[in-house]
Formats: sequence, C-alpha cells, structure tokens
Amino acid sequence: MDNADATRQVEYEQMLLGRYLHLHKSKGRSKGSTLDRSAYILLSRIRMQGPMSIGQLCDAFGLDASTLNRQTAAAMRSGLVERIPDPEGGMARKFRITAEGEQRLDAEREGIVESLEAIMADWAEEDVAEFAAYLKRFNTDIERIGGRPWPRP
Repeated sequence: MDNADATRQVEYEQMLLGRYLHLHKSKGRSKGSTLDRSAYILLSRIRMQGPMSIGQLCDAFGLDASTLNRQTAAAMRSGLVERIPDPEGGMARKFRITAEGEQRLDAEREGIVESLEAIMADWAEEDVAEFAAYLKRFNTDIERIGGRPWPRP
C-alpha cells in the first residue's frame, strides 16, 4: 500500500471512529453519563490548565467568545464550574472546576475507560500501548499544525 492509499485508509477509519463514538454516546454508553461532549472537553481543559478566562478558553479551543460564553454558562448552571477572581490578580474573572465538576468528570472518564477496555479486551498490552502512542502522535501533530497544544498529564 502506498502512502496515498494509507492516508485514504486513515481518513476512512477516522470517519468511522467519529461515527462509532457518536453512536456509542447516543445509545447511553454509560448509564451514569451526564456530561455532553463540550462540557467534558471544557472540564478536562480547565482541570489540566487551572482556572481560565473566556479569552484563554477562546485561544485554547479556537472558538469565538459567544460559543464559550454559552458553554461556560451551561456548565455554571449545572454546577460544574464557578467564576472566580483571577488568582494572579488580573482583571478578567476565570472559570474553575467545582467539586461537582471534578466528580462528574471523573465518573464520565471512568465510563469511557471501561468502554475502551471492553472494546480492546482481546488486544495484547503492547498493541494497546502502541495504539495509544500513535493516537498521541496524531493528536500532537494536529495541535502543532493548529498552533493549539493541549496540556497532557
């Protein structure tokens, strides 16, 4: 298989992955699943980076302020984040994940991990590790091209 064919196969498999993830989520992947995709990603970013302003969130996600205002307002109504003064003394208020947000993020993540473990139950440990390394490489290259690196543990 030449590089062009391999790239086309990556495109096709990526399309299917997106479809499967959407279907899996919509069919109640986890009975305890309470976070929508945007809240899951928002909370994950704030947890990794610490309190963030709307401007910082816009830069991090490449989204406009109105989109982030809607997402953070929904997260605040759900008790997932709270607005706090800038811990570094800046003018902008920042969003911090709440204890409820931490608990729900942890529960959501555990549900996803359990689903992934079921999918890869018959894989060798080395295969899972290699797949994880390729996904990380793929994502970090996307982030590099987009100029928006994602913090990692």
